[in-house]
Amino acid sequence: MRRLSARMTLSRRRAYEGVAFVAPWLVGFLAFMAFPLAYSFYMSFTNVKVGPTSIELKWKGVGNYVYAFLSDNVFPVELMSFFQQSLLIVPIIVVFSLIVGLMLNSETWGRPLFRAVFFLPVIFSTSQVVLSLFNRGAGRIAFLDRFSVAEIVNTSLPDRWAGPVLAVLDRITLVLWYSGVQILLVLAALKTINRTVYEAAAIDGAGRWEVFWKITLPALTPFIVLNTVYTIVDLSTYPFNPILESIRRSMFDVRTGMGYAAAQGWTYFSIVLLVLAAVYAFGMRNVWRQE
Repeated sequence: MRRLSARMTLSRRRAYEGVAFVAPWLVGFLAFMAFPLAYSFYMSFTNVKVGPTSIELKWKGVGNYVYAFLSDNVFPVELMSFFQQSLLIVPIIVVFSLIVGLMLNSETWGRPLFRAVFFLPVIFSTSQVVLSLFNRGAGRIAFLDRFSVAEIVNTSLPDRWAGPVLAVLDRITLVLWYSGVQILLVLAALKTINRTVYEAAAIDGAGRWEVFWKITLPALTPFIVLNTVYTIVDLSTYPFNPILESIRRSMFDVRTGMGYAAAQGWTYFSIVLLVLAAVYAFGMRNVWRQE
């Protein structure tokens, strides 16, 4: 009973610590974001007309949501294009961050410098900076034009996939810029693995390849799931996200207005939330199986 009481006390203390860390964000959310979000959700069911002195809201029901999928010829296409690009970008970022994290974890000279170099783009890559670099051609790789990669992709893949693949290749350098936080998470995860486990594996005669598959990768699985979730959230506000541009156009369009733009935003948010829930449930199910 004493052990159970001590365990419950420790669990409760950790819960309080978690609440304490989340409390500043929670207070800020309730103070500054809760009402605008709720109001935008209400606006998604209305037809919003902005007048010189007032805003008129006329109840429309689910008309905006029906229009988004049955009448709008652009929004569903851009949704599909974005998710096709995400299916390519997310694995690239997660695998790239895993490889770089493993490399930076090795005992090499100048390791802190290399860590800082990989994290610097996270600090400087605001939306305007990324757009400026892309407009100057910084996102492309020279060999794509030299070896006619675009022609190879167009002839090898169907039209519905050739476009997203070329869009990712055109911005591959900038895509890799979004790996800084994920690399830090991999480095932090590697520090949680006890060195004695590697020593025991070496005594048993395990090679590096076996150690990676049997020890390192299973220990990193929860953090790989975390990196996947973080990358999906990060891409949802990606500067080249066509859905955000579509919502912005609808907001200032006289025919649609803010009500339809709010419906688009909530539709997009709901789909991303469902994808995150599916990724987390699938990833953590594998983690629980390993445990």
